[in-house]
Amino acid sequence: MQSNPATFRMSLLKKCFAAGAIVVVLAAAAIAGGYHWANSPLDLNPAQLDVTVKPHSSLRSVTLQLNRGGVPVEPELFVIMTRLLGLQSELKSGNYEFKTGVSPYEVLQKIARGDVNEYVATIIEGWTFKRMRAELDANPALKHDTAGMSDADLMNAIGAPEASIGNGEGLFFPDTYLFDKNTSDLDVYRRAYHLMRQRLDEAWLARSPNLPYKTPYDALTMASIIEKETGKKSDRPMVAAVFANRLRVGMPLQTDPTVIYGMGDSYAGHIRKKDLQTDTPYNTYTRMGLPPTPISLPGVASLQAAMNPAQSTALYFVSRGDGSSIFSDTLGDHNKAVDKYIRGQ
Repeated sequence: MQSNPATFRMSLLKKCFAAGAIVVVLAAAAIAGGYHWANSPLDLNPAQLDVTVKPHSSLRSVTLQLNRGGVPVEPELFVIMTRLLGLQSELKSGNYEFKTGVSPYEVLQKIARGDVNEYVATIIEGWTFKRMRAELDANPALKHDTAGMSDADLMNAIGAPEASIGNGEGLFFPDTYLFDKNTSDLDVYRRAYHLMRQRLDEAWLARSPNLPYKTPYDALTMASIIEKETGKKSDRPMVAAVFANRLRVGMPLQTDPTVIYGMGDSYAGHIRKKDLQTDTPYNTYTRMGLPPTPISLPGVASLQAAMNPAQSTALYFVSRGDGSSIFSDTLGDHNKAVDKYIRGQ
């Protein structure tokens, strides 16, 4: 018996419609399932962890690094989600912090934004290089490649020509440095060194004429003394003028911070008359001129003061006790100021 062509076509259309409906339903279910997975919170163990995505990682490599780091994203679904969102070329390397409850979608967005952990190392103006090394050694987020290195070895490792001096004092700029977790401490030293070179060069180019310094290193040494002599920014050009004037007329600098630096670990918090009379390379009471190296890490204000001292004939200064100083041209006026502000107390 022949079938009616119209009936056959209708039957075929019904079958195709049914099959298409099934595909649509399955696709909708897959989309719903994928959406549910992408936004479902992940259970991390421990509840907070760091994962490092290495530079130049492929999309699949990123998923493996996440899994190995403790973020249990389903690799195939993560790859599909990333490609559907067009983010496969946006993933950025770095160290990321994730907390339990984060969803795969949030994980992806964080890596695409490059929302990396930024750790901090802060170097304070007036610190010694020894103090800087101790602080960086104690920073748990750094990779300590300088452990066991001498100062000269460290300087060599960052390519500093001053390595022959064997002393890194004054050569690193005090500032706040951001870095990714497990960054080598050599990177922080290198950045601080080059920033100090830049700041020193800038100040040297803008220096006043007829300064009593032969080299930028001499000026850096002066800046390090100014940094330790006063914390009052407005007094620094006058302090610089006093020391520059003393160098010009052949007077000893007679500054206590250099004596303290020369005493090293024997300094117990105060200077005795005996300490001022005990000769060291840094005792500016017993030796003329600048000490052989800086004595601290100076900041911009001290560098600028050293390069541009105030126009003054002062040769003396004494602290008022409130952080500021009084400056005198003559020894007689200086002794009166000492009687008033030091002996009077």
